[in-house]
Amino acid sequence: MLQHLACTSRSVLTLLATLAVAACQSTTTPTAPTTDDPDKPNIVATSTIVADLVAQVGGDAIDLQGLLEPGADPHVYEPVPADSIAIEQADFVFYSGHNLEPALVDLILGAGSGVPYLAVGEQIAPLALEKEGQRVADPHVWGDVSHAIVMVEKIRDALSELEPEQAATFATNAAVIVAELQRLDDWIPVQIMTIPEGQRAIVTTHDAFQYYASAYGLEVIGTLIGISTEEQPSAQTVRSLVEAIKTAGLPAIFAETTIAPKLIETVAEEAGVKVADPKLYSDSIGAPGSAGDSYIKMMVSNTCSIAINLGGSCTPFEP
Repeated sequence: MLQHLACTSRSVLTLLATLAVAACQSTTTPTAPTTDDPDKPNIVATSTIVADLVAQVGGDAIDLQGLLEPGADPHVYEPVPADSIAIEQADFVFYSGHNLEPALVDLILGAGSGVPYLAVGEQIAPLALEKEGQRVADPHVWGDVSHAIVMVEKIRDALSELEPEQAATFATNAAVIVAELQRLDDWIPVQIMTIPEGQRAIVTTHDAFQYYASAYGLEVIGTLIGISTEEQPSAQTVRSLVEAIKTAGLPAIFAETTIAPKLIETVAEEAGVKVADPKLYSDSIGAPGSAGDSYIKMMVSNTCSIAINLGGSCTPFEP
């Protein structure tokens, strides 16, 4: 038994080193503005989730530039010079907040131009989680679709104040999105209820699904790392998580699209369970054409993956 644990610890340490190198090598570039019309306000958004919601509310009435590419991890993203230029030239900046994208927020708050901004996620009262003995805000507020509705409404209001002559357009666009989000919010728990009651629990790579679990009747029984992907798990954390998975009798655990899967695959192997397919979208929407290339589609994909891999079923979502 001791020899087995030692081997596990060595494999975990090797994987941790690999993940650290991969994180340091990760780079992204900002997306181009939707148009180049001088009569339209120049809007910048940080995370892909916020950018998607802003794009839907603003529509053709704004020029939107997203700073992060689909699949980029906002927790560890390091700004490039083009980000500074985009922010300084913006008429308005939307970011998520609650320390989701700390380096970009530092850039926004330090911009000499005094560009107006809104921390969309901070319009939601956050859950508080433990991190290094302190209570910190959980930034993953969009996991509860009712929170996304609030975010859309705040985006609508900010754009309407910036461009009053387009307020009716923003209101119409927002109303369409809110109606679809309300249907999504009703649809998700129906799918989760198909999971056998004793298996309505999830294990993920990082602690990004507390809002989702709380809203839709799941329990998060453990994660490899906390709310920030900058953290690294200890060998003891891995061993404890393996035991928790075995005790819970879960059939699957979940990797995420923005985090290398090697470590969660090791946990699954040690626990004797599968890694669910498809992966969950946590901090970013998917690439264009993927199953999660919008906020709504990522929530649908996540819900179906969770329901099916935990022994339930999933009916198609009708927008």
